[in-house]
Amino acid sequence: MEKFGKSQSVTRIEDLRLLTGHGRYVDDVAPTDALHAFMFRSPVAHGTITELDLSDARAAEGVHLVLSSDDLEAAGITASMAGVVLKNRDGTKAADPHRPVLAKGKVRHVGEPVALIVAETLAQARDAAEMILFETDDLPAKLDLARGGAPVHEEAPDNLALDWGLGDEAATEAAIAAAAHVVRLEVADNRIIVNAMEPRGCFADWDGSRLHFAFGGQGVWALKGELARMLGLDKEAVHVTTPDVGGGFGMKAAPYPEYFAVAQAARLLGRPVRWMSERTEAMLSDHGGRDLTSTAELAFDADHRITAYRVTTRCNLGAYNSNFGQLIQTQLFSRVLMGVYDVQTTWLQVEGYYTNTTQVDAYRGAGRPEAIYVLERAMDRAARELGVDPAALRRKNFIRPDRFPYKSTTGETYDVGAFDRVLTRAEAEADTAGFAARRAADAERGLLRGQGLCYYIESILGDPTEGAKVEFCADGTVNLYVGTQSNGQGHETVYAQFLADQTGIPAGCIHVVQGDSDLIKQGGGTGGSRSVTTQSTATLATVDAMIAAFTPYLADKMGVEAGAVTFDDETFRAPGSNLTPTLLEAAEMAREDGRADLLVHEERAQLDGRSYPNGAHLAEVVIDPETGQVRVDRYTVVDDFGNLINPMLAEGQVHGGVVQGLGQALTEQVVYDEDGQLLTASFMDYALPRAADTPMIGFTSEPVPSTANLMGMKGCGEAGTVGSMAAVANAVQDALWDRGVRQADMPFTPLRVWELLRDGAEATA
Repeated sequence: MEKFGKSQSVTRIEDLRLLTGHGRYVDDVAPTDALHAFMFRSPVAHGTITELDLSDARAAEGVHLVLSSDDLEAAGITASMAGVVLKNRDGTKAADPHRPVLAKGKVRHVGEPVALIVAETLAQARDAAEMILFETDDLPAKLDLARGGAPVHEEAPDNLALDWGLGDEAATEAAIAAAAHVVRLEVADNRIIVNAMEPRGCFADWDGSRLHFAFGGQGVWALKGELARMLGLDKEAVHVTTPDVGGGFGMKAAPYPEYFAVAQAARLLGRPVRWMSERTEAMLSDHGGRDLTSTAELAFDADHRITAYRVTTRCNLGAYNSNFGQLIQTQLFSRVLMGVYDVQTTWLQVEGYYTNTTQVDAYRGAGRPEAIYVLERAMDRAARELGVDPAALRRKNFIRPDRFPYKSTTGETYDVGAFDRVLTRAEAEADTAGFAARRAADAERGLLRGQGLCYYIESILGDPTEGAKVEFCADGTVNLYVGTQSNGQGHETVYAQFLADQTGIPAGCIHVVQGDSDLIKQGGGTGGSRSVTTQSTATLATVDAMIAAFTPYLADKMGVEAGAVTFDDETFRAPGSNLTPTLLEAAEMAREDGRADLLVHEERAQLDGRSYPNGAHLAEVVIDPETGQVRVDRYTVVDDFGNLINPMLAEGQVHGGVVQGLGQALTEQVVYDEDGQLLTASFMDYALPRAADTPMIGFTSEPVPSTANLMGMKGCGEAGTVGSMAAVANAVQDALWDRGVRQADMPFTPLRVWELLRDGAEATA
C-alpha cells in the first residue's frame, strides 16, 4: 500500500460554492432572531478611567443589555485572559499582567473593549454606544521599543515585558571576537495588519444548560476550553462550531475579549447574540504582526565560513502578552534561527516591550518570516562586504547532504535537505545568467534593476497529534471528520483527495466535516503549516485501522483465512475467491449484516518529528530613480515541500504567500501618531498589495521527501511569505547599492525609496 497521495492537480471542489456567493460564513449562519452586539472601545491609547456612565445607553431604544467589567465581575467572570509567560535570561518569571475581558480601571490602547451593547438592531446598538459617558485622565502613550516611559502595566514599571535568550552567549561572543570578518546589520521589520477578507465575528446561544458558540477561527477546541474556564462552565456544557472562514493567517487562532462578552450576554438574555467586526474596528483590535528591530552579527573565518551568529531583537508585544499559544519573536523565531547554514555557535536575545498598541502576535508566517528576514538580509550584506557572490556565499555555508539528520544549535533536527540542488534549479528557472543583460538594458533607460535571493527553511509547528474519523453513510457517501480547520486553503479538496488515493472511495462521495467540537473528540486546529501533514497522518492511521477491521469480516465472506486477504488501495482480494469488494461495497455488506461497528472508524496519530519545508526565492525589481517607484518585474520560487497531494493547491498557497510578502515589502505599514492614535485605520490609508504590484510568479517543486512522516510531506502554507520579504528587500538593496544606499528597510514606498536615493547621493558626494 503506497503511503502517499498520487500528486494529481485537482481543482478545488469548494470553489464553486465560495466563488458564487454560496459560502456560509459566521454572519450567514447566525440565527435570524439573534440580537446585535456592538463593542464600545477606548478612544484613547492610555489613561485612567475616571467615569463610565452607562445609564443612558441602557435606557436607549431597543437595548437589551449593556455589559461593563463590573457586570462581568458581579457574574463571577474575574479570571485573566490567557497569556504566554516566559522565563527571563536570569531565570526570573517575565511579566504576567492581568488582562480583563473589558477594561477595568485603565485603558491601554485605542480600541480596547470597554463595554458591550446588545440591542434589537445593530443601528440601535451603535446609537446607544454614542450615549455612553466615558472619561479618562490621559497618560502619555508608550510607542518606542526601549525601556522607560509611562508604565503600561504596574508589573513592568520600565515597560520591559521579557528579556529572553537562547543559545550559548559566551561561546558566541568568543567566536565573534576571534573572527576574521564580522558583519553587522540592524534590520527593521515593519508592523502590519492581517486584513482577512472576512473580519472576525461570532454568535452565541444559551439554551439554559449549554452554550453554543460559533466563530470564524482556526480551531474550535482551544476556544472551547477557554470559554469553559472564563465563564465557569463545564467543558461538556460548551459546544463550539466554525463555519466557512474567509482567511485566518494566525490572527484568528487566539481567543479575543469579544467572544467572552458575547457569550455572557447570550447566557444572561437567553437569546442568541451576534457580533461582527467592522473593518476599522478590526484594524484597531485584531492582533497585528511583525513590529520588531533586530541587530544581526555574522562572524566568518578567513575562508568565508560562518563561525557564529548573534541576533539581538527588540519586539513590540502591544498592550498585553500574546495569547496565541506561542510567542512570535521567541520560540518560533528560534526554531529557524540559523536557517539552512552549518553554524555551531549562536545566540538570540529578545527584549519584548509593552506599548500602547493592540497586541502583536503571530500571523502570515508565525515567526519564520521574522527569523529568515533577519538572517537573509544579513547574508546579503555579508556577501557585499566580503565581495563574494551571494549565492556562492550561501552554498559555502549550506548544511551538506551527508550531514543529515542535522541538529541545529537551537535544538531542531533537520531530517533531510538538498539545498544546493534546490538553489541551482532556482537559478536556472530565474535565468540568473541573463540578469546582467537585463540590468544593462534598464540602465540605458535610466532605470535601476536589482536582484535579490532568499533561501528559507521553516519548521512545521503546532500540536504534533491529530485525529480523523471515517463514517460510512446509508446513502453511499462517506464523512471524513477532521481536527483542523480550513481558512480557505482547500482542505475539503485535499483531504477528500488523500482519502480517495488511499482507499479507492471516489472523492466526490467524500464529505469533509470540520469545525464542530461535538463531532470529533479533539483537534489541533490550523496554524504553522501543520494541517495537511498532521491530518493526513491521522487519516492514514484511520485507514489502516479500517482495513484491519474489515479484513476478518470479509475473510469470513470469502471463505479464507484473514491473512490471505489483501487491499490494493481500491479492492479487497484473496486467492481462490471471486469476491473483490471495494470499501463502499464492503460497508454496504456490513450494514445489511447489522455490523454497525464497521461503519465508523476513528484513530489519532502523532508525528515523531517536525518536517522542514525549504526553498529559494529569486526576485528582480526595477526602480525609477526619478519617482522612487519600485516594481517587482520577475519572481521565481523553487520549493522543497516533499511529496505533494495536490500540486495546484500548493502552487496557489505559494502565490498567495508571496503576494503577502510583497505587500509588506512594498506598501504596507501601520502608523500611529505620538498619542497612540492609529493613522492607518482604513483602506484609504493602509495600502494592501494590488494586482498592479504583483508579477507573474514562477513556481517549481523540487521535492526531497521528509522522513518525519509516512507520506514524505513537509507542509507549505506559509512558505511564500517566509521567503518573499527578504528576496524583495535584497533586490531593492542591490538596485540601490551603487547609488550609495547602505541601509534599506521596508516598506519600499516611492517616497522612502526616493529619499534613500537622495540621501545616498549626498553621502557619496
